[in-house]
Amino acid sequence: MKNLITLERFNEITKGFQSLKPIVVIGDVGIDKYTFGEVKRISPEAPVPVLEVTKEWLKLGLAANISHNLSTLGVASTLCGVVGEDSNANVFDSLLEDENLNTWGIVRTSSRPTIFKERVTTNTQQICRIDYESSDPIDEVTEKKIMARADEFSQTHSAIIIEDYAKGTLTKAVIAYLIEKFKANGKLVAVDPGRSTPPLYYKGATLLKPNLAEAKYMVESLGFKEKRLEVMAEILVDKLAIEKLVITLGGDGMALIDTKIQSHLTIIPTLANEVFDVSGAGDTAISALTSALLSGATLEEAAWIGNCASGVVVGKKGTATVDLLELREFYDQIRAKKIL
Repeated sequence: MKNLITLERFNEITKGFQSLKPIVVIGDVGIDKYTFGEVKRISPEAPVPVLEVTKEWLKLGLAANISHNLSTLGVASTLCGVVGEDSNANVFDSLLEDENLNTWGIVRTSSRPTIFKERVTTNTQQICRIDYESSDPIDEVTEKKIMARADEFSQTHSAIIIEDYAKGTLTKAVIAYLIEKFKANGKLVAVDPGRSTPPLYYKGATLLKPNLAEAKYMVESLGFKEKRLEVMAEILVDKLAIEKLVITLGGDGMALIDTKIQSHLTIIPTLANEVFDVSGAGDTAISALTSALLSGATLEEAAWIGNCASGVVVGKKGTATVDLLELREFYDQIRAKKIL
């Protein structure tokens, strides 16, 4: 069992967040709507529950949630993504402005709608989800606009997080350009991969953070049937020329390897106390991981901080964020238990 990051290092690393240069966040962006209420009867029109709505709210979704998470951690960012020429694009801009996030990197196009996801929930379960989106790849004109926006930030920003939800924004050409451009400028390139994106698209990234299902898909797509975690990690590191790899394991924690300092896989346990909703936990993890690495953490230290951050958000309803106070309080709770 690995020991929890020390208090001294935790404080030193998280204190450094506020002095980091901005991070570019690029990927599919959209709006998450939550419609919440109570079910007291079944509809007479069809055998479906009737939700009596008591509350509705909108949140930044997909890659935009990463910029929101970075902001609550005290780290500045510039979000790049594609929205439609529609009313939801205006709503999306307003949500960004409400959180003091800039809209400089957002590209509008008439060829696709702004992604909008509505989750209909009660206090105990999600009844359904309604998606308004297109997963078609963006056209060449939009590709060039996105690459031009990212190019503007490649020298002035400290890193890039490529957040791939496989909704069409991150084409092969866009991903290749981003990795090459930011690495050429000596910047950290972190990738949260898409479940259906060919893994070779991410070749050469600094940090890859798949979950276990994504890691298995990537290994299979590379032509291997291996199921052992250690060997899967070796395959991904070798075939994708990755320097750092973190595989999130849900309730089993995180598996990680930093090829600069080790040749074996390290596993750290999960820190979550109670899981209410896993929505956005991966966004929180990649935000905290990247921030910690830029603040001088080793990969293992960064993983502990990302683990703490995820432990906070899975205890919240819906797509959530974590701030530094919540992060510190959660860390203190884990230390007080003296289980690690």
